[in-house]
Amino acid sequence: MQLWLAHGTEVSLREQLVTQVILGILCSDLRPGQRLPSTRELARRFRLHPNTVSAGYRQLERERWVEFRRGSGVYVRDTKSDVPLSPALALDQLIANLFRSARRLGAPLSTVRSRLRQWLELQPPDHFLLIEPDEELRRIVAAEMQQAVTLPVRSCSLNDGHLLEALEGAIPAVLPSKARIVRQALPAEAELLTLRVRSVPSSLTGWLPAPSGALVGIASRWPDFLRLARTMLIAAGFHPDGLVFRDARKPNWQRGLKQTAAVVCDSVSAAELPKTSRAVVFPLLSESSLAELRRYEEFIRSPLAPSM
Repeated sequence: MQLWLAHGTEVSLREQLVTQVILGILCSDLRPGQRLPSTRELARRFRLHPNTVSAGYRQLERERWVEFRRGSGVYVRDTKSDVPLSPALALDQLIANLFRSARRLGAPLSTVRSRLRQWLELQPPDHFLLIEPDEELRRIVAAEMQQAVTLPVRSCSLNDGHLLEALEGAIPAVLPSKARIVRQALPAEAELLTLRVRSVPSSLTGWLPAPSGALVGIASRWPDFLRLARTMLIAAGFHPDGLVFRDARKPNWQRGLKQTAAVVCDSVSAAELPKTSRAVVFPLLSESSLAELRRYEEFIRSPLAPSM
């Protein structure tokens, strides 16, 4: 059995061992009934701790890829495991088959790597990437984006050490207040979608004029939402004494909200409210921004029309 185990990477040695044994079985490089190297032999060959090898073999046994035979060693089971492959392992299998086919063709590794790079550069983006330093604001805006599109929405901080890596295959997006500093942090050729924020009057339309004596809750994990909502509602005519504030980051924050006529909240906190509470969600993103996200997605998913 040929193995490649790299020390000092973010993928543990045990995971490398387990994955390569499974791929060997799936690709028939390891045959049913074939004996695997002993724990001591693998540990010596790859400078591993015996416990690492032993833990890998035990995982393979639990997942029904191998079996232990008392006094004889570790063997590939006669029947392949019926445990469904994880998406990552299924992808690894496809990649392993690609390299195996390339070796049969006699293609040098440098050529395979070059061709793969060309194909990756030709692929359209497959997700949106929200870049926002504020963790709670990032969570809310990403949730609103995900409600508008079917492509995955991921998010990261501007100070994330893996920002350039996160840009791979992404359509980066940013709120207007961070557009300039994010633009400076991105490669010159990178596209950047600037999202627009919903206007305050449009958010308040359904609540004007303010009902007298109404007890209204305000809930959010984002502190600025609580401050902005307070200012907006008081300006709209709500009495300060009739506003009940809840920081959704704190334990039991929903307590007391059942007595309110409604709870003004962001889209994330709305999902965590008691079912008996009336949630009035104040979206942060404008309808025009949500429509633009959908247009981006439609363009990516639709093949280009052939030229006449």
